[in-house]
Amino acid sequence: MINVHTRNFIFLGALMMGLAVLLAAFGAHALKHSLSPAMQIVYETGAKYQFYHALGLLFISFLTYINRTKLVIIAGYLMFASIILFSFSLYFLSATGIYWIGFITPIGGIGFVVSWILILISVKDLKIKQEH
Repeated sequence: MINVHTRNFIFLGALMMGLAVLLAAFGAHALKHSLSPAMQIVYETGAKYQFYHALGLLFISFLTYINRTKLVIIAGYLMFASIILFSFSLYFLSATGIYWIGFITPIGGIGFVVSWILILISVKDLKIKQEH
């Protein structure tokens, strides 16, 4: 039986991964001729970071299964929020050209970094099995 946080992070990771595939395909095909080359790069950056951090959410689901700590749980929800702030602000910016939305992107980037730092800190709490 898994705990609620493990289930949530599996769900959120899979959801973000599925959306990343759909949005990347949409950007590569439907938006190919409507975005400038610079905005295509912005859009692709959003998709790449969504992929990376969706995998991060799946990794966090594993961590919450083996050792549920507050730091890992906080890292997971922060990583999810950071995907929304970072990747979706880049999608919106590239699709609309509204540049002020780009001020939100670094907040998501900082959230990514803080999430990974929280995971690093939480590693010290992992119990190591003694082998004889």
